[in-house]
Amino acid sequence: MASDLKSTLASQGFVIIPSVLDPTELSSLRSACHDARSFAESGQWPYLRTLPKQFPPWSSDPSNGIWGIQHLLHPDMTSRNLFTASYFNNNIISTIRQLLDCGDDDLNMELYNLLIRPTRDFELRWHRDDIPPSASSEEEEKRLEEPAWHAQWNLALYDDKSLIVIPGSQRRARTDIERTADPYEKDLPEQLTVDLEAGDAVFYNNNILHRGVYDCRQERMTLHGSVGHAAGGNSRARNVLQHGTADWVETCRFDALEAGIRERAEGMRRRLVELGRTEGGKTGFSQED
Repeated sequence: MASDLKSTLASQGFVIIPSVLDPTELSSLRSACHDARSFAESGQWPYLRTLPKQFPPWSSDPSNGIWGIQHLLHPDMTSRNLFTASYFNNNIISTIRQLLDCGDDDLNMELYNLLIRPTRDFELRWHRDDIPPSASSEEEEKRLEEPAWHAQWNLALYDDKSLIVIPGSQRRARTDIERTADPYEKDLPEQLTVDLEAGDAVFYNNNILHRGVYDCRQERMTLHGSVGHAAGGNSRARNVLQHGTADWVETCRFDALEAGIRERAEGMRRRLVELGRTEGGKTGFSQED
């Protein structure tokens, strides 16, 4: 099973894990996410993904609409204990260990956010999360040869067809067609819509060529997380610290977690704190928007 997951992720750039959540977990997380959305839309939560901006930094003003809520593990987040339990969920962490071929002591806590239905239709341009569109083919190839020291996932609480990918594109530079296409091109060769049912998760390489298409009429609550490998160093620091995680991570509380999971969580948090100190807490942004 582990080799199949790793092989699929390596070749296709993504792998779907069905039914990660049972019905009780799904119902509880939906309720928590509805509360978080109300909290954010009322202006009580400053960590947002605001329309029409795709990449950080984002405004803390929700008046123009939001499409995401940042920092679900923050100690001041409503329902933080439930979000924390879902991030360190054994099913999720077990899959990550298989994909990264590592143990608990190699894992770094990273990001946990919520992607929601926007107040108006919204699309993300084609992109790789950590390689700018200005990169030459040679630069892309060099960056894509580097190990992907992370596991990133979307966990859908409602059916979700928002993510569009080009399978295998994490292994190569963009083609001439991809490089010269409109940033919001609706029909690139070999593109595929990732079709998730409620409770499914998709793990994907964040440098696969992908985009998002968000329909304001379709309910969306998708948990968007990442866990890093301790060997990732600066490459993972750039992905994580650009979101402002270093400002609050040392104040996280994991008291509500079961004993074994709590020790794992504390270790993962400790390694992220150490990474932030090593990298000085500031690494710039991966993209310009």
